[in-house]
Amino acid sequence: MQKPPFVRGLLHWTRRMRFEVTTLGTGAALAARGRYPSAHLVNVRERLYLVDCGEGTQERLRQAGINFGAITRILISHMHGDHYLGLMGLISSMHLQGRTTPLYLHGPAELREVIELQLRVSRTYLRFSLHFGTHEHRTGAPVFTDNRVEVTALALDHRLESTGYLFRELPRPRNLRMDMLARIPLYARQTVKAGEDLRLPDGSTIPNAELTLDPPPTRAYAYCSDTAYLPRLAEALRAVDLLYHEATFTTAMAARAKETKHSTARQAGQLAKEAGAKQLLLGHFSSRYKSSDELIAEAREVFPNTLAAEEGRTFQV
Repeated sequence: MQKPPFVRGLLHWTRRMRFEVTTLGTGAALAARGRYPSAHLVNVRERLYLVDCGEGTQERLRQAGINFGAITRILISHMHGDHYLGLMGLISSMHLQGRTTPLYLHGPAELREVIELQLRVSRTYLRFSLHFGTHEHRTGAPVFTDNRVEVTALALDHRLESTGYLFRELPRPRNLRMDMLARIPLYARQTVKAGEDLRLPDGSTIPNAELTLDPPPTRAYAYCSDTAYLPRLAEALRAVDLLYHEATFTTAMAARAKETKHSTARQAGQLAKEAGAKQLLLGHFSSRYKSSDELIAEAREVFPNTLAAEEGRTFQV
């Protein structure tokens, strides 16, 4: 049965407002205890981005009902296998499914070498174009900007060069006031929504503030995996709405965390507190932990608004 117009309108508005993250993989290194390697699907107003692509990511996307062809960009944080070994399989499936739209890959320079080698030795000639982008390993370095988000780099500290990503939603147009709509000619509505005053044919002007309402505040999501505890990131992460941070170990394994340049759950909580984040999402759990309860409890001692990433669960930004 067809939904009533007001329901369809509400669903359309909800989709236009959407900013959410689906955690497809929450494990560290080993796919164990029901956890897959790292992968996050970011949906910003129906534009899809994949962050990291560990082994099994395409299967997790299928289980989540995600159309591979709708993913516009894939960002790879670093060249440890648990963060990119699923990428070639995903690209191959996109090819076999008939994708023709370009795919943009962002990550270390070595990523291009790895992908092009596999395409060459398998004699695979993609139906779509691949565009590779690299960026400086510097916090704040631009990664890309489109009409939804601006993404910048977060210089992490790991055993090899590792980059986090900060997604900041671009400001949305101003909202036209319904009680003033009749006074705004159709030809002027886009410029008024962009913030301009309305200039009428008789030479008079109506200030924009009388015609529009402020749009909703912009939102931000940060992805930090893999890294040692980095207090200097706090300023770049200031007041982020959702901070994903690795929590490979508990404090009892702090020496191991330091050796491998990973973080403890308490350190992740401390960074969220220092940054004034609104919510902390933990992941990248070592396979030694049967559940994430111990890790979450530790982080909450420092930062109460902490959640555990779960396979296939979606979190609102």
